[in-house]
Amino acid sequence: MKNILTVCLFLATVTSAAAFKKKEKETNKVLLETTAGNITIQLYEDVPLHTANFKKLVKEGFYDSLLFHRVIPSFMIQGGDPGSKNAPAGTMLGNGDIGYTIPAEFNVTKYIHIKGALAAARTPNPEKASSGCQFYIVEGRKWTDAELTNFEQSKGMTYTPEQREQYKTLGGTPHLDNEYTVYGIVLEGLDIITKIANAPRNPQDRPNEDIRIIRAVMVK
Repeated sequence: MKNILTVCLFLATVTSAAAFKKKEKETNKVLLETTAGNITIQLYEDVPLHTANFKKLVKEGFYDSLLFHRVIPSFMIQGGDPGSKNAPAGTMLGNGDIGYTIPAEFNVTKYIHIKGALAAARTPNPEKASSGCQFYIVEGRKWTDAELTNFEQSKGMTYTPEQREQYKTLGGTPHLDNEYTVYGIVLEGLDIITKIANAPRNPQDRPNEDIRIIRAVMVK
């Protein structure tokens, strides 16, 4: 009887530990609450450096109160410049950083710049290393087969039939593939992306009225 009780206690302990571990598994989903509406993003596990960095900054509250400081219709919306938090109207933004870069993690066989893609901004550099904090979300436009073939030839890459269909029907920015790291996708809020991208803006592409990330949080 004693042995049976010992085994039962052991199994209960293992089961509880497994359940706790499963419960504690971290989410890769981020909610951006903005003054234009909410955007929910899924981060890709297999782009580990970028995903881990973005999650770290979200948990630290780094993105809270920052602006979408650059918006371009049929292209993208960009945020994450730490200098945008208290920037006066009309101030040119986009040069702020966090003191480090992240090595490029291209995976064009899986992740391309379709509408809603989350990608890392960067300065021109030979390694195509990403900004440690600035990001953009693709708005883009729709492309033809002929245009996509031209991109393939110029970049030395091949899109799958599914990727071609996404670019033709959903849209995106294929000229950025293999140039900037994609590490997430918008699950909810594509209409908010379009709304922000089409906001009236100045010649530096900063919205005339601030569009702010109220807060960024990890969600289940």
